[in-house]
Amino acid sequence: MNFLYTLAAFALALGILVVVHEFGHFLAARLSGVKVLRFCVGFGKPLWKRAWGADRTEWAIAAFPLGGYVKMLDEREGEVAASERHRAFNRQPVHTRFLIVVAGPTANLVLAVLLYFVLFVHGVPGLKPVLGPVLPGTAAARAGLAAGDTIESVAGHPVPSWSAVRWQLLKQLEGGKPVALSVKKGNGGVAHLRLGLAGLGNQAMSGDLLTLLGLSVVVPSIPAKIGAVLPASPAARAGLEAGDTILAVNGHRVANWDDVVGRISVRPGQRFVLAIGRAGAVRRIVVVAQAVRVGTRTIGRIGVAPDVSPAAMAPYMVTIRYAPWEALESAVARTWNTSRLTLTMLGEMVVGKASWHNISGPITIADLAGQSAKSGWLSYFEFIALVSISLGVLNLLPVPLLDGGHLMYYIVELIKGSPVSERAMEIGQRVGMALLITLMTFAFYNDIQRLLTGQ
Repeated sequence: MNFLYTLAAFALALGILVVVHEFGHFLAARLSGVKVLRFCVGFGKPLWKRAWGADRTEWAIAAFPLGGYVKMLDEREGEVAASERHRAFNRQPVHTRFLIVVAGPTANLVLAVLLYFVLFVHGVPGLKPVLGPVLPGTAAARAGLAAGDTIESVAGHPVPSWSAVRWQLLKQLEGGKPVALSVKKGNGGVAHLRLGLAGLGNQAMSGDLLTLLGLSVVVPSIPAKIGAVLPASPAARAGLEAGDTILAVNGHRVANWDDVVGRISVRPGQRFVLAIGRAGAVRRIVVVAQAVRVGTRTIGRIGVAPDVSPAAMAPYMVTIRYAPWEALESAVARTWNTSRLTLTMLGEMVVGKASWHNISGPITIADLAGQSAKSGWLSYFEFIALVSISLGVLNLLPVPLLDGGHLMYYIVELIKGSPVSERAMEIGQRVGMALLITLMTFAFYNDIQRLLTGQ
């Protein structure tokens, strides 16, 4: 049942993203007077098709769902009647072809703006940026931050939640300079501090930025009850289940979730015997903690999450809501900055400063779709917005076979005054195909690694 739910959430998200992307191409083509022959979601043999409209455009759903296409009238792909040549894509001025191609990725970015707008108008729940224990020797400790402090602004920007804190810090990473913080101290006073970010750029792209800086989130005492078990994790393989209560770790009784984390995290790769309360009986389960790299440290994890009571978390939560105009402005800013961060991340991977393990394939994306859908429509909307931005940005890269590759050809055509030769395009397609296959190989490899190791 869980698999079917995940599959349905993934299929819906993918369908929305593909339809929006291709509809961008379709709408731009129709507005430009270009005849559209087919609008297809998926690749391969059509499972369903229907012709509609004055042009008898064929609308289809194909067997392989990872993508789609809009087929336009084009003399390079078949015979075109003399009376319709003016509606052929290849007959259009280069700026018209450019606009039709760029409309697909643009539609994905517009979708992200609309989704963020809905979220910001409705209100997004978040954790108040109140600090828990500050790790000694970290950037946070050197800045003078302490447990009980509340971060009120980062680089002059108000931060009502930890999500906003993380977002503003990520934006400041490129410069690597200390960032100004306005902090409400535990005694009620306000302090203006500077938090160092030097040397964190590459690690922050693949790790938890807050942990790397030594920041921790204050949370209530949580019972040692398991709320979720990650698929293919050490806990899942050992037989732990949601609803289990951890009573002891290696014979040491635990009072709360922090006790469990404290005993397991400091012993990566080691074997633990857990005393588990389940259905009124006590069981002993052996689990080996997975070694996970977080910044410069290696910690142990078994792949479980606590069962957190909403009532216990209520005092630590805040709802962030904007007026419509502010919501639109914030939605555009969030989409723009996420696009920039995506490009930065890609650049870091190309030059070897960030790990290629950050690339996710369809298996991981499907899992995230299922998790976000279970968390509610707010999380699901945010997930679709993030993937839509990634799809839009990736399609704009100057790689043949992608929209960005076609845009690159049109820019060359504008500069030299004539289209790129068929030979050059053929070579480009081969190079693009090789790059895409390589990228897909990495993505599937990372997916399989995550399934096998739980990372």
